[in-house]
Amino acid sequence: MNPKLQRRVQRYGWDRAADHYELYWRKQLEPAQARLLEMAELQPGEHVLDVSCGTGMVTFPAADRVGREGRVLGTDISQAMIEIAREEAARRNLSHVTFERMDAEELGVEDGGFDAALNSLGLMFIPDVGKAFREMHRALRPGGRAVAAVWGERKRCGWAEIFPIVDARVESEVCPLFFQLGTGDTMRRRLEDAGFTDVVLDRIATFLRYDSPQAALGAVLQGGAMALAYSRFDEPTRDEVHAEYLASIEPYRKGTDYQVPAEFVVAQGRKK
Repeated sequence: MNPKLQRRVQRYGWDRAADHYELYWRKQLEPAQARLLEMAELQPGEHVLDVSCGTGMVTFPAADRVGREGRVLGTDISQAMIEIAREEAARRNLSHVTFERMDAEELGVEDGGFDAALNSLGLMFIPDVGKAFREMHRALRPGGRAVAAVWGERKRCGWAEIFPIVDARVESEVCPLFFQLGTGDTMRRRLEDAGFTDVVLDRIATFLRYDSPQAALGAVLQGGAMALAYSRFDEPTRDEVHAEYLASIEPYRKGTDYQVPAEFVVAQGRKK
């Protein structure tokens, strides 16, 4: 897909998913996000950049760690995600947290203005991941940390069949190389290519737990990357997609619940 078109698909796709995102994904992403925050080693008073922040599920815990003497900026390509995060920041009266719509490949931030740059499960959707890492590197002061989480290897993610199921009905090409970053040493190489040193990787095996078929479907079709494509399906097509996806995760069903295996990779690198 043309990179410009891919960015548009991502922007409007995540706009579509914004209202459902936390409902379906808050608990599921906790293992990766908790490890990301641990590896970020945030300290009171630090300045933090959270790229691909979504609704702020990492941004707000980061803000707690740096305290009101620190500063946290969350950026995302989706305006709808940014608006939800801004409303939550206002509700919490957090004056040291701001949110701006930005492309991860062209961050409108100063050079060397941050102690840590984070990205929680957004890199898979960016056309030029190398450029996104270089932008994070540029934004960091010397000694600053970049920490990013991505999905792991495809064979370890039991929900992966949703991609060919949807692509058989529409040329979504939402993320043609979705699992590439989580394969082997790819994240290490990408960080090192962008100028980071002392790179450490951590793999996390977990399960995505859903208490009903509707919750399992909602996560992948309404609250995630497929939301835009799914919104264009008529009812018969939706019924077909539902049936095929539930069949693909049937081995992981326990009664009405599902425990779908998944893997995350979390990586940290430092700027010299």
